[in-house]
Parts: sequence; structure tokens; C-alpha cells
Amino acid sequence: MEFTELLLNAIVAGILLGGFFAALSIGLSICFGLLDTVNIAHPTIIVGAAFCTFLLNDLLGIDPILAGLILTPVFFILGLAIYSMYYQFFEKQSAEALRGLAFFFGLLFIAEVLMIMAFGVDHRLVSAPYIGNSFTTALAGMEFSIPYRLLAAFVVASAMTVGLQVYLSKSFFGRATSAVHQDGMALSLMGVDPVMVKRIAFALGLATCGLAGALMIIVIPIEPAVGRFFIGNVFAIVVLGGLGSISGTLVAAFILGIAESVVSTFFGPSWAPAVSFAILLGVLAFKPTGLFGSGDTR
Repeated sequence: MEFTELLLNAIVAGILLGGFFAALSIGLSICFGLLDTVNIAHPTIIVGAAFCTFLLNDLLGIDPILAGLILTPVFFILGLAIYSMYYQFFEKQSAEALRGLAFFFGLLFIAEVLMIMAFGVDHRLVSAPYIGNSFTTALAGMEFSIPYRLLAAFVVASAMTVGLQVYLSKSFFGRATSAVHQDGMALSLMGVDPVMVKRIAFALGLATCGLAGALMIIVIPIEPAVGRFFIGNVFAIVVLGGLGSISGTLVAAFILGIAESVVSTFFGPSWAPAVSFAILLGVLAFKPTGLFGSGDTR
């Protein structure tokens, strides 16, 4: 395969991989970017949703994407419960910094232990007609092989991201969510409860884990600790895109997806994380707010 064809195949694969990264990161963009809640357990919660998808697929034969949609309201309710505990014991006591971070670390380890007890350490897969198959197409005399599983993740993640962007930018709740971290007192004077806004917004961020978990088990085999491998990626994407920017998260996911795919193709997968973080540091050196940030340099 010629260099140009190899490069273009890597770019196409990177765009599809970026869609998958966006699905993993979009909920954290809400929790961390808009609410300043450092939910380090976010990728592990996604793994929990992936195991729930596995059960629905294995026991009931439900399509993984449909299972993800079914799980979305379940994880919304879970998000309400988690934020209620976080607020009661940490944020309300003005201890949301280090002790709040310890809360989410604890949640991460507890979730991992529960998954190990329930499912063991073996890798789990789901079955669907689009998993394991790919199609080949030609463009300008060059062939492209596109796995259906990555294409499905790309389409679903893009739709979820665009939907959230439209909702948060056009609705009153979305504008309240953007304002709650900047000036909660001003929001209170408008008759809006900042705590309720944060609780619902956090739950909305966690609701994305339902669909993200389904996409994760479609793309890769899962085991309880696999979420740790994505912690760096998702935080890098949220910061690179600009804290609080949903569209920036999508663009940053594509950038890191393409970078990892190209570097893995030509130099090996061990170099991919280093290059991704080099891109992050390079951008932040010239634009500390990230690509689409607007003055927030937390």
C-alpha cells in the first residue's frame, strides 16, 4: 500500500475513532467543563454501562445501541443520586476540592471492585450484525476499509453530541447550566435554584454514559479496569476543546483520534498517547483556554 493511501486510511480511521472518543468525553465535558466537578470515575461508570449492555444483549438479545438508549434514563437517575451525595457531603461543606476528588476516586475503585465481583476479569463482547464486519470503498483510485462497528460509534456519538449542543445552547436550562458556575448568586436572584441546575446537569452528563458504554463494548472488548486507560484521553479532550464547549469537545476528539491513528499506523501504538498529550500541551501553550474556550483557564 502506498504512503498516501496508508495515510488517508489512517485519517479515516482516526475520524471514526474520534467519534468514539467524543462519546466517552461528552458527559465529562458537562460535569467538569460546565460544573467544575472533577468526576474522575466517569470512564469507569461508562464501563459499568458497557457491562449492563452486555447483560441486555446476552440475556435478552437486545441490540447494543438500543440497550444503550434503554440505559440512558437509568444512568440519569444514578447521576441524580451521585450528585446528591456529592453535594450533601462535600460541595455543601465547601470541601469539593481535594476531598471531593477523593469521593470520585473512591467511587471509581468501588465500581471496579463490584464489577470484578460480578463479572470477573475476563473480557466480554456483544453480538450484533455490524460487529466484526467492514466494507471497502474506493475513492480517487484508493481503497478504504471501514469497520461497521467504528462507523456505528461515529454516527451515534455525533448525533448525541450535536443534540446536546443544540439543547444546551438553545434552551433556558442550557443557558442556566452555563451560568451556574460563573455566578450562582445571580442565578438565584433570577429565581433559579443553582443546586437543582447542577444536579440535573450532572445527571445529564452521567446519562450519556448509558450510550457511551454501549458504544465502548461495540468497539472494544471490556473488562472492569479498562476505564483507566481512557481517563487521560477524556480529560485531555475536554481541556483541549475548551472547558464547557460541547462542540469543542467533538473537534478535540477528532483531532486526538486522527493523531493517535496516524501515529499508531506509522510509528506504533506506544507512541500515540505521547503525541496526543504533546498536541494538548502545544495548544494550551498558545491558547490556555483550549480551542473553543472563552476565558476559563481552570
